[in-house]
Amino acid sequence: GHRRPRAASDLPRLIAMANQARSMPKPDSPLRVRLATAADRTHLIPLINSAYAIETFLEGTRTDEDRLAAMMQKGNVLVAEAEDSSGQLLGCVYTEVRGERGYLGQLAVDPAYKSARLGRMIVEAAEDHLRRQGCVAVDITVLSMRTELPPIYRRFGYVETGIEEFHPTQPLKSGVECHSIVMSKQL
Repeated sequence: GHRRPRAASDLPRLIAMANQARSMPKPDSPLRVRLATAADRTHLIPLINSAYAIETFLEGTRTDEDRLAAMMQKGNVLVAEAEDSSGQLLGCVYTEVRGERGYLGQLAVDPAYKSARLGRMIVEAAEDHLRRQGCVAVDITVLSMRTELPPIYRRFGYVETGIEEFHPTQPLKSGVECHSIVMSKQL
């Protein structure tokens, strides 16, 4: 059939449809990404803490009820869950709109399901979420003690843009020095 030319006024609707389609799980994917609710907190806390147990240079746990509740008031947590009846939370990420820039943090993947594909899917969903809220770029901070992370984020399209002081929510172990590496990506 004959296609009519697309009017310029159709463009925002077409972009929205494309973004929505891109953020939907693929048919062969057993995962769904959605906004976390207050009811998810009891499952998110052990997920985040188990994912960050590798950070033995910090005292205590990465999050608790109070810290997570405060983050969820300031920004959004996206969760990746199994689409089967278990609805098991397999990963999450924190997002925050800061003017025209977005911030992505506390990416956590269940250690039992750790995979670059799952991490990438969660990051891409967070980028789409921030893009839909008008962000033109996204920033992340990576702890200098986590030397394995910058190469992973570079594969996701992030580049180092600076360093800043690390403000831990729990104390560093004695004798440990750590700073934050800022990495950014245009959306």
